[in-house]
Amino acid sequence: MTIPDQTRAQAQDLLNFIDASPSPWHAVQSVVQRLLAQGYKELKEAERWNLMQGGRYFVVRGGASVIAFRLGQRALAETGFRMIGAHTDSPGLRLKTHTAQASDGVVRLGVEVYGGPILATFTDRDLSLAGRVNIRTADGFTTRLLKFDTPQVRLPNLAIHMNREVNEQGLKLNKQTELPLIFGMASDKQNAREQFLGHVASTLDVNIDDILTYELNVFDTQPGAFWGAEQEFIADSQLDNLASCHAALTAMLSSEDASATNICAFFDHEEVGSESATGAGGSFAQDVIKRIANALGLDAEAQHCMLAQSFFISADMAHAYHPNFPNAYEPSHRVMVNAGPVIKTNANQRYATNADTAARFMTLCEAAGVPVQHYTHRTDLGCGSTIGPIIASRLGIASVDVGCPMWAMHSLRESAGVMDHGHMIAAMQAAFRS
Repeated sequence: MTIPDQTRAQAQDLLNFIDASPSPWHAVQSVVQRLLAQGYKELKEAERWNLMQGGRYFVVRGGASVIAFRLGQRALAETGFRMIGAHTDSPGLRLKTHTAQASDGVVRLGVEVYGGPILATFTDRDLSLAGRVNIRTADGFTTRLLKFDTPQVRLPNLAIHMNREVNEQGLKLNKQTELPLIFGMASDKQNAREQFLGHVASTLDVNIDDILTYELNVFDTQPGAFWGAEQEFIADSQLDNLASCHAALTAMLSSEDASATNICAFFDHEEVGSESATGAGGSFAQDVIKRIANALGLDAEAQHCMLAQSFFISADMAHAYHPNFPNAYEPSHRVMVNAGPVIKTNANQRYATNADTAARFMTLCEAAGVPVQHYTHRTDLGCGSTIGPIIASRLGIASVDVGCPMWAMHSLRESAGVMDHGHMIAAMQAAFRS
């Protein structure tokens, strides 16, 4: 397989993006840094918006969701907008509020399961912690991002001598009693809470008593990598769904002078249902679109015209065919790695795709010169969902669900194809130009 230099560079940039973004808050920080470097201006929700035709803007809500947009060259009521949505969160482990506990000579950190991770993949990995910490100030508090670059915690497996059936029955972990992570040896001078918070405080150079709250998740410190006989695959954490965020952002930043207004919307909490102020089920997308329309002077009738002319691409990863498990797939819908973006369809509206929107995305792929695949889940297996149906129903716009094929979705170490990421960027560039 011949992989163009640009495509490989895009895949490497994706791995760099993921490795710098071990939490949803870090992911938004990574997005914002790239937006600022391209001349985008930050807007605040609590301030009035004054927008200029052709202007570039972004707004952050809750630290873990961000919507960026570039106003098009033509009137918004005539073209509508071209919007790509994805999510910043990934399934995994989150620290409990009172996380540290000392017993049997060690300090362990209690965790909650966030979303639907493959828990067994967290064992025997070089794990660390990342997220946000709220620090007391004279007039309230300030938020600091925290990322420990070196391994801080571990979830050791039980030896096979004490779990003889593990290879036949699979690794099963009790979420309450068997997931606490080993953090360190217990101290005679500090209790477990002081030992943990003291470590955080020292890293942030603050006092323990000034730490008010934190939201920290567990991540794998192993960096992303290319693999395969021709290095045609990539492996990393959080490909679901930071790969879609990266592809959409890259496409928007490289698509100049678009006729229609372009929007990238990246939401938190998709993995737990999206029903939050910062999730796709909240008002964030509607609020931003309404404020754009109001700032440009569109009356109610013009706003309806705007929505009728718009197109939304919900970008989330797709299930690639795994040759070791053929019975897990619908026989006529086996999508392959490095064979192009995937259009996802479900008759019960778990995906937003319909015949019209699928055809529209197919023509975009044709215009970009990239292949396209179609995926439908096995009828006798439960189908996951995305932000697609949520945004489509709230905005009332034509929508399609797509994604790059990948293996080991929701594993701590996921895999995908180098070519697919480049193909998805090209398809999204065509969407923003349309």
